[in-house]
Amino acid sequence: MQYSHKYEQSLRIILDTSTQPTNSVDNTPAEEAASDTVRLVIPDSIDLVEFFGPGESNLRKLERVFPDLDLHVRANQVQASGEPPRVAAFVSVIGELKKLHGSGHRINEETIDRVASFSSEGKAASAVMGTNILSTRGKSIRPKTMGQHDYVKAIRNHTITFGIGPAGTGKTYLAMAMAINALQHKEVSRIILTRPAVEAGESLGYLPGTLNEKIDPYVRPLYDALHDMVDPESIPLLIETGTIEVAPLAYMRGRTLNDAFIILDEAQNTTGEQMKMFLTRLGFGARMVVTGDVSQIDLPGKTRSGLNLVQDILTGIDDMEFCHLGSKDVVRHQLVTKIVDAYDLWGSTE
Repeated sequence: MQYSHKYEQSLRIILDTSTQPTNSVDNTPAEEAASDTVRLVIPDSIDLVEFFGPGESNLRKLERVFPDLDLHVRANQVQASGEPPRVAAFVSVIGELKKLHGSGHRINEETIDRVASFSSEGKAASAVMGTNILSTRGKSIRPKTMGQHDYVKAIRNHTITFGIGPAGTGKTYLAMAMAINALQHKEVSRIILTRPAVEAGESLGYLPGTLNEKIDPYVRPLYDALHDMVDPESIPLLIETGTIEVAPLAYMRGRTLNDAFIILDEAQNTTGEQMKMFLTRLGFGARMVVTGDVSQIDLPGKTRSGLNLVQDILTGIDDMEFCHLGSKDVVRHQLVTKIVDAYDLWGSTE
């Protein structure tokens, strides 16, 4: 088999390999000899168990991703043989996995799937998945898809950002991470989290219990994300001091929100008037993120969603960005992606 020397320099740079890729002579006719063999040396600085996975699970995954390649592993060397474009793709994937591992990213089967997907589109996964938003409680929160990367970038660069997409695309979670990051870096002095209480018609007085007990069912998803990123024991103090405020949308009326990072979740369940009311709360030194899924509108009757309406009214205004996430950006169980696609297909035929 004949090795294409165009890979040699990239192998040295990406994989820090001191071993030359194999060169072997193949005397088969030219039309049958379009095959390459490369040998990649994994640097000693990389833990092979972490890289190849428990029981070589990551290696098995690579074999499933590249079923048309002949892969062999011996000690810290990986040899791949096959058609040149596929060998090049494999070299790219291994290089990106190495970069991610070096940045502290855990390599698993999901990571390999995403890196291979980026590679097939000619994009570098490490440039996206290596972007650290927040390090907390022993883990790093990072975007996992190009859509999520663009969403995070929009939040960083705009005063108002709309994150629109189906369940599982990280709209709220990433917005919360960016809010905590801004608070830690003293870019804002407080975080305000709000959602419309659609089921109670924004009138919570008829529910039993204290105010916190009344609003808890509506803001619980925001608390869940918050508990993932902040020490649970410190949350009551942060809420008591007003550093973090969680409240239903009805309680935003009449306020001016200065020096704050404000997140409106489930915005598809706002009316046009409520959306206008919320956006006009924006004060000096504040940032807003509005998230929602226009396929899950719970408003009564033929009431038009404020999230749909605002896209018609405000598109094109400076310092405001609309980010649309899709099924490719779903980071929950793989079945969630299939469910989202199936519903979209069903909806298009109705």
